[in-house]
Amino acid sequence: MDIFSIVLTVTGLCLFETISSIDNAIINAEVLSTMRPKYRRWFLVWGIIIAVFAVRGLLPWLIVWVVTPGIGPWEALTATFSSDPRVMQAVDSSSPVLLMGGGIFLVMLFLHWVFLEEKNFGLPGERFLMRQGVWFYALASVLLTVVVWYAMKVNDTLAFGAVVGSTAFFITHGFKQNAEQSEQELLHSHKSDIAKILYLEIIDATFSIDGVLGAFAFTLSVPLILVGNGLGAFVVRELTVRNVETIKRYRFLKNGAMYSVLFLGWIMILDAFGVHIPHWVSPVITFGVVGYFFLKSRRFLQVNP
Repeated sequence: MDIFSIVLTVTGLCLFETISSIDNAIINAEVLSTMRPKYRRWFLVWGIIIAVFAVRGLLPWLIVWVVTPGIGPWEALTATFSSDPRVMQAVDSSSPVLLMGGGIFLVMLFLHWVFLEEKNFGLPGERFLMRQGVWFYALASVLLTVVVWYAMKVNDTLAFGAVVGSTAFFITHGFKQNAEQSEQELLHSHKSDIAKILYLEIIDATFSIDGVLGAFAFTLSVPLILVGNGLGAFVVRELTVRNVETIKRYRFLKNGAMYSVLFLGWIMILDAFGVHIPHWVSPVITFGVVGYFFLKSRRFLQVNP
């Protein structure tokens, strides 16, 4: 990758991580408002180290290492920049499974949002789809069946990756529901500030999975994911402190995040099936989609100050 591609990828990763973590920033801000200043500072300073290195750095590295047999932990970290043909071949042969699993996860994430989750309606048809929420499980099942059917014609491992992606979605969805319930309990409980910090770190790890898996639509390079997602996590912490109320007013940013998730998911699935997609496509689509909904939010604020 040349310098321009690296900068574009890192910038796209940062934007995607920031937008996809808006809900996390809001939860953090609401819980932090109930804590003493000393512990707020601890979470905002030391919590960023945990968020960046322990979650957004360690998790992508572990995923690449686990799904790429034949390479060691250091090679998994440096695989994208390696000149060793053995390492490059191992990554090329195993990447479709990772891309398939991540793609299915992201597409199901979008379908769950558009059919079942409360939202500000940003596009025609969203209100209608939400009224058809009962069809989410049927559509998700049919999607998985069709993808697995075609993946089996390529190889069984690719089909297994699709099943793993759907399994990961339903597991993490359960954790997210629990995290939302935990937030309400934290806001109205007398738990210690240390206990609240631990809860926030767990919630942050749960919400970061979307960004980590979506990052593989941009690149398989763990160092670039670490830098891009790390910058995004830092921006989320800044939003937590200073601008959460302002961000809440941009009512369609969440829509931008979820439509980005949809596009990135399909990019990963197509890539897994061998369709060549240039590196610049994912960041450009992310900028375009998020930019559209940002401007839509601005226009709404001008009409409804």
